[in-house]
Amino acid sequence: MNKQKKFQMETKHWVLIILLLISITACYYLVLPYINAIIFAFILSLLCFPLHQKINKLFKNKPNISAVITCSIITFILVIPFLFIFMAVVNQGSAFTDSSYKWLSSGGPKSLLNHPYAQKIIDYINHSVPFLNINIQTIIHKITEVASQLGSMLLNFSAKILSDATSFFINFFLMLFVLFFMLRDNNKVIDTLRHLIPLTRSQEDELLNEITKVSKSAILGSFLTALAQGFFGGVAMYIVGFPGFFWGTVMAFTSFIPLIGTALVWIPASLYLLFLGDWQWSLFLAIWSILIVGSIDNFLRPILMKGGNAGMNTILIFFSIMGGIQLLGLIGILYGPIIFSITIVLFKLYKIEFKTFLDHQDKN
Repeated sequence: MNKQKKFQMETKHWVLIILLLISITACYYLVLPYINAIIFAFILSLLCFPLHQKINKLFKNKPNISAVITCSIITFILVIPFLFIFMAVVNQGSAFTDSSYKWLSSGGPKSLLNHPYAQKIIDYINHSVPFLNINIQTIIHKITEVASQLGSMLLNFSAKILSDATSFFINFFLMLFVLFFMLRDNNKVIDTLRHLIPLTRSQEDELLNEITKVSKSAILGSFLTALAQGFFGGVAMYIVGFPGFFWGTVMAFTSFIPLIGTALVWIPASLYLLFLGDWQWSLFLAIWSILIVGSIDNFLRPILMKGGNAGMNTILIFFSIMGGIQLLGLIGILYGPIIFSITIVLFKLYKIEFKTFLDHQDKN
């Protein structure tokens, strides 16, 4: 039996690899402005492929129609609720801004600061830190100044929202465009990747399965947790008299902030109610937020995320999310755990491939 000839690298191979790396680098910079849409389309194609397979069975030999139907379902699931929530938030946000302006104009800050609780806090601070010398007039002046700056910020923020909304929809439809081809040509794409990656089939399966599981758990762990916290936080805000949709949405976004999270909203709201004399509602909001909203973050998120993160423990999940947000922004919530999990899988493959060498090193 002829032995298979061992492959040896020659000069022409090195030249080809160098030229290929240069070309890949150039292509990367060409698609860099759209890289998030492309990566997200790839991840969505892995997550939605089971659904696409069922649709494919209904429309045999019609891959274009199947891909269009899958993309339409995803659009309906993602865009319609977003538009509904966005309109409700804009309406309630406008109403809240108007009521805040009227409260400021009618001397609301003065009556709030003349409340006995507020007076006690100011007296305590002045007694404990004498050099601050806080008085009511100074605080009212600062509140008016901050309100004026906040008004300018809201105008700029509104313009930015319109700009970001346009950018969001452009990126979303670009992602759908890429997703269409990812779904239609899924087998070709996966087979090409398998062929080009110099790993065994089992190793490739492990990597792809891990990317799918981690993507699913990151979306469940972060986005579903944010939705749950926003929903229950919004319910509490509505019960105590605040605009529920508006503050629920704000709480959903603040839940992505590590350590502080929704406390950034409910603590000031509870203090505001306390200063107004509604201590019962203030206590209710604080207890609800700690027991209900806080428990979602403390228990639901780790359970949802731990199930698909390559055996990652809570501390690794925590740092993968924090590092992802710090380095990449909000999308880092998804990318951070994926990068950590792939690294752990590669370490497992390394241990298997170099087991003999590692065992020998341990014995010496």
